[in-house]
Amino acid sequence: MSSLEELMEKAKDLRADGHSSGQIADEMSLSVDTVTWLLTQSKTNTAVPKDVHIDWTTVSSNATLLGGMASMMSAYFDAETGGEEEIDTVVGISISGVPLATLIAAEEGLDLSIYHPSKHSAESGPGCISGNFSKVSGKRCILVDDVITSGNTLKELVAYLRRHNATPVAVLVIFDKRGMTEVDGVPVYSLFSIRLVD
Repeated sequence: MSSLEELMEKAKDLRADGHSSGQIADEMSLSVDTVTWLLTQSKTNTAVPKDVHIDWTTVSSNATLLGGMASMMSAYFDAETGGEEEIDTVVGISISGVPLATLIAAEEGLDLSIYHPSKHSAESGPGCISGNFSKVSGKRCILVDDVITSGNTLKELVAYLRRHNATPVAVLVIFDKRGMTEVDGVPVYSLFSIRLVD
């Protein structure tokens, strides 16, 4: 089985388990457009979207390695900013950003918030902060996720925080597939930048 066939099969399995296209995109670290293509390519004759699949399950499934990755993200941010940024809250983007944000918040002694993006909403509603975690109003926040694929979820979260009287200070990610240095004026700190060479 080719790697493309394996991706198609995984996308179909996730769909069969009840995942939305947005959730499948997060699970597979792919864009929603790529997931749509994987699920429908046998019915259409469109070209494969340009995307990069990142499988980091070796790290994400091992708590020790995941903790090391979270520490690296935090250390990189501190090194780049001189440790001078005052932060109150770490906002983890559901689902893959949550464990990283939790570990960073615990390491730094900060509050933890969880953001549910609109692409996960069954009713196509707006994204929201979970009511079971820290509120963001009046807080200075760092935003944490695993991968920047399109940047849309981060733009959505930055706008949400600003509407709710919070200050987004920085975005921390492991992988950046877009080469983004900022999201609507908020600097991006990525450990790895992924580039597709044509």
